Amino acid sequence: MTAILQTKNEDIEKMLIASTHNGTKNCEVLVEPYVWRTRTDDGTNIINLEKTWEKLQLAARIIAAIENPQDIIAFSKREYGHRAVLKFAEYTGARCEAGRWTPGQLTNQICQKYSEPRLLIVNDPLVDCNVSRLTHDRILENMH
Repeated sequence: MTAILQTKNEDIEKMLIASTHNGTKNCEVLVEPYVWRTRTDDGTNIINLEKTWEKLQLAARIIAAIENPQDIIAFSKREYGHRAVLKFAEYTGARCEAGRWTPGQLTNQICQKYSEPRLLIVNDPLVDCNVSRLTHDRILENMH
């Protein structure tokens, strides 16, 4: 890995200040490999920041590989993610959808907001699963 991509103390400090390491008391099975340890006093899971950094680097590479930022849609149904997708769109030039998803936006060409993004970023996969599922189904249709 090149020196620029190595985790630096400064990066870890910023993640600690932003409380990136604080998880929840409940832990999904798929998240368990990313838990560093569990606090004994309150049972909160602490996220491994090294693994977080690796996933951030992977996400950055995927996003940077998309030539036209307008081919990226960031979506959040929940209010706590609205600011995040709006900021992401502001800084990257991507499109964002905060709030209710327009049905047919990815599947119905007659829909006024119809689009075929190359990358769809969802804030909370458990809540935004309908959008993710529609995109997945659309990709499978195009492959056949």
